[in-house]
Amino acid sequence: MPNIKSAKKRVLVATAKQARNKADKTALKTVLKKVDADTNAETVKAAAKGIIHKNAAARKKSQLAKKLNAVS
Repeated sequence: MPNIKSAKKRVLVATAKQARNKADKTALKTVLKKVDADTNAETVKAAAKGIIHKNAAARKKSQLAKKLNAVS
């Protein structure tokens, strides 16, 4: 456990950010599994927020487009 006040605060802030990012990542995975029209927007939003890397977002968008084209 940290003894310095600023280090204690960093622990709290990091924990809060970790929880928020985990929730956002989980929500993104759920949307990707359901595959609807807003999925590309969700992926781009996640990349913009820094939840996933921009190349990962591009890859997921490409995979979704490929799946949607195969279906239709």
